[in-house]
This record gives sequence, structure tokens and C-alpha cells, in this order.
Amino acid sequence: MKTTRKIMAVALCLLMLVMSLSLSAFAGEEKFYLVLGDSIGYGSGILNSKEACYGKIVADTNGYEYANHAIPGHTTTNLIARLGEEKVKSDVAKADIISISIGGNDFLMNNLYGLMFDAMVKGDYSEFDAIGHKFYNNFSTIMELIRVLNSDAVIFMQTLYNPQSGYLRAPYQQGADRINGAILKYAEEHPGEIIVVDVASALNSDMGNFASDAIHPSAKGNEAIAKLLLSEINKVYPEGKTEPVINVKGEDMRNATFAGTINAMGVFFHILSLVLGPFYRIISRIPMPYM
Repeated sequence: MKTTRKIMAVALCLLMLVMSLSLSAFAGEEKFYLVLGDSIGYGSGILNSKEACYGKIVADTNGYEYANHAIPGHTTTNLIARLGEEKVKSDVAKADIISISIGGNDFLMNNLYGLMFDAMVKGDYSEFDAIGHKFYNNFSTIMELIRVLNSDAVIFMQTLYNPQSGYLRAPYQQGADRINGAILKYAEEHPGEIIVVDVASALNSDMGNFASDAIHPSAKGNEAIAKLLLSEINKVYPEGKTEPVINVKGEDMRNATFAGTINAMGVFFHILSLVLGPFYRIISRIPMPYM
């Protein structure tokens, strides 16, 4: 009986040792973290983006191997093309974690003056709807391209925030709503394909999260995105940390002139809406003859 107990005790100790070694190996396994997208992912709101953007913070916090292929100004169409580049394809193929920020430039780079005139003066958001529809189709293509290269990576898709505080805030929110609605629609129609990271809710309540250009996240905003991403990643990989490790503090841009242009545009279209808005409201009620 004693011999049997000794054998069982030894076997149990060996089993616990093997399990401990396995868990240690799993916890210490280096994961590859990839950032795709636009200037938000690039970190354009801070001067030292390569050292202090949210992607680098996430990687530094958990010791991930890291690559950032986000490019300022890129739209979903640009990202589709980028996913055909060999280096990007190689990194997508080996990634364990992918975070994507894309969609803002689908509006900003698409005749912004015309969009603001339609929205603020005419009260017409039909072009916003068209851009949102195109975003959905392009994002679906992006996901198809990624999944051909990598069927296992966990993909975190970020919602679009609203950095405006003046007259453009309302129409800008309309644009963000189209993008975010398309993201949520994709998530609902393709369960398990993406994890939606609600950056909009995390950033919109504090204007200190935005850089002086009134477009990009500030150093504080990058830290907030990193913290949110780490929390979501931890739900999938619980061995990781959730509190950001800031090895290099982000340095905010100073005296960005673009913000002044944005604000001036908002004031200009607001004045036009007061002058021409009633006219467009009247003619919009007039039945058009069939052609």
C-alpha cells in the first residue's frame, strides 16, 4: 500500500512539473503583433510616433514581436493594395494579433468640402451613406485577403472617434457613425472574425485625447488606445498585462495649422447654412417632375 502511495505521489509530482513547464513555455512564447491601417495606427498625432504610438506601447507592455505597416492618408482602397505587398503579406501570415485602424480617410480624402456643403448647407447625407457602403465592401475584401494569408490571427478592429469640437463636430459624427455602423454590421454578419475595439467611446469624452491638429490622438490618446487594446487582448490571452508600460513618453505635436483650417471651414459652412439652408429646405419639398 505504501509503495502504491509513493508511486502515485511521484507520478503526481511529475505531472505537476510537466504542466508547470508547459504553462511557462506558453506564457513565455513570443507573439507577433501587427498594426495595419492609417495615420491613427501610425501615430501621426505625436512627434516620436515610432517609439510612442499605441502599437509600440502594446508591444512593449507584453514583449511582443512587433511590426507597424500603417501609413498616413491611407483609405480602405489603399490598404487593399498594401495587402498585396510581399513584406506586408509575410507579416500578416505570421501575426498572432492584428489591430486595424482604417476608415477615417475614406471621408477625409473624398471631397471633404463637397461633403460638408451637402451635409451642413443642404442637409443631404446621401454621399455619406454611399461612402459607408463602399467602406463595408472594401473592409470585407480586406478581411478576405487577411484570412487567405492567416486564418488564425486574432483581429482587433477599432471604431472611429470624433476629434472635432466646433461646427464640424455634428457632420463629422455622421461620417464616423457610417464607418462604425459598417464595422458593427460586419462583426454581426461574421461572428468571431473580428473583435470590435470601441476607441470612439474611450476617446470622445475627453478632448485632451486629441492632438492640436484636431484629427489624430495625442500622446494621452495613444496611451488610452493602448490600454483599451491591452484589455481586449487580455480577454484572449489572459497571461498578458493590461496596464500599459510606457518606455518612451509620447511628445505631442505643437501649433498644428490644420486645426485652424478645419475650424475655419466649419465656420464658413455654418454661415452658408444660415444663408442658403432655408433655400435648400424649400426646394427639397418641391416635387420633381418625372423625366
